Amino acid sequence: MTSKPATLGELRKLPGYAPEAPRRTVKEELRANLLKKLDAGEPLFAGIHGYEETVLPQIANAILARHNFILLGLRGQAKSRILRELTDLLDEQIPIIAGSEINDDPFRPISAYGKRLIAEKGDDTPIDWIDPGARYIEKLATPDVTIADIIGDVDPIKAARGGHLLSDELTIHYGLLPRANRGIFAINELPDLAGKIQVGLFNIMQEGDVQIKGYPVRLPLDVLLVFSANPEDYTARGKIITPLKDRIGSEIQTHYPTSVKEGVEITKQEAWTNRHRDYRGYPYHYQLTFLIPKAIREIVEQIAFIAREDKRIDKRSGVSQRLPITVMESVVSNAERRALINRESVVTPRVSDIYAAITAITGKIELEYEGEQIGAERIARDLIRKACGEVFGSRFTGIDFRQTLDHFNHGNTLTISDMISDKEALREFQGVNGLTDAVRNGKVEKDADGALVSACELALEGLCALKKLARAEEHGDVSYGRATPERLSRKQNFDDWTGGRLN
Repeated sequence: MTSKPATLGELRKLPGYAPEAPRRTVKEELRANLLKKLDAGEPLFAGIHGYEETVLPQIANAILARHNFILLGLRGQAKSRILRELTDLLDEQIPIIAGSEINDDPFRPISAYGKRLIAEKGDDTPIDWIDPGARYIEKLATPDVTIADIIGDVDPIKAARGGHLLSDELTIHYGLLPRANRGIFAINELPDLAGKIQVGLFNIMQEGDVQIKGYPVRLPLDVLLVFSANPEDYTARGKIITPLKDRIGSEIQTHYPTSVKEGVEITKQEAWTNRHRDYRGYPYHYQLTFLIPKAIREIVEQIAFIAREDKRIDKRSGVSQRLPITVMESVVSNAERRALINRESVVTPRVSDIYAAITAITGKIELEYEGEQIGAERIARDLIRKACGEVFGSRFTGIDFRQTLDHFNHGNTLTISDMISDKEALREFQGVNGLTDAVRNGKVEKDADGALVSACELALEGLCALKKLARAEEHGDVSYGRATPERLSRKQNFDDWTGGRLN
């Protein structure tokens, strides 16, 4: 591999870096690399699902137009992730003057340090090369952020150590924005930034330079400014001041997944569920395989979809995509613990594991007044029940469960623990007339014990969701039995239940 030039003189000899060669701004650099991606048919960002026809084309348009832009959306809509992945559109490496705090271009330095170093050393000026990660700076906006944090201020200690007068430009302590020169500067939750700090961004947005407090110096920075915000913040914690909004080139709305399938793909990608590598080096009986039924993935995702429409949950706050991600991780953890206790080699989550993951739901939903009166845990259980009903309806439509219902209507009950092994659980379910046969006629991925047990639990939970059976839970043990008279008083027709849906 050819080594990179280490001095200014060596850099001059590199093709494309002659002093007279035109220099691209960072926005031009992003545009050029995006054009290459579009020409090659490559995706704009890797691992971003559900935005292919909505958000990503708008981001591409903003970059092609060389706009600063803002992403508006509720929490958990991948806003920060998208901003960080903008670095994929930067060049692999660019040269800077070694030691420069603001990534000075060796041929067009803007800092006193860079100009003085070149004047002293000429072609012997040392050169460093930085990668895209070093060209991205992100700041979370909080009310205590100061102008000095963003733009810069005088540094008396720097002046004393260097023997400089306070009026010397070399005593400037640069803020985050100048340090993002020739790169990308991102501010998350922009409305939380104090109004006077937002005013401080005006020059860089319009004229392309900043003025350091107390100094007659202007820095013509080369930077792409990108922001994220929650639309509700305009009227909640703060707001984006009108002159700043006017200077933002593009305002792009993000959104939650529009289908369960999209949500499942996102959760599958983000949730830590493929854990078999953690067991390398353990005794043979700890070599676990993780198999997650599609129905379980769909239920977990349905919880988030149903919660976003639930009137008891605050829509202004939103239901983050982190909810199904953390729920899925907790579901797998409960199933993993069960497999270890029972010395099983295959980890297959069940519906009972979703109930065990309620703690991953309650902390991620903001309740309205009505919801607060009911309580987060009760609402979480209701969300799981409804999600089971939806998935049950899609997977067992037209399947005859009359034998199973008759079994419970004759006074039989079934009590099962979420920690019981797959083999033991299957024996219990086989004792329920017609249950396993009916389940096998539905959409079951595999005929393995764990998958069949998971499907049986889904069937019983679905029947409970449709109020065909009663369900009681205590300390991890779940009991299924005949529906109570109050439920039967609705005069439901047991012969025509298969097309039922939850209200």
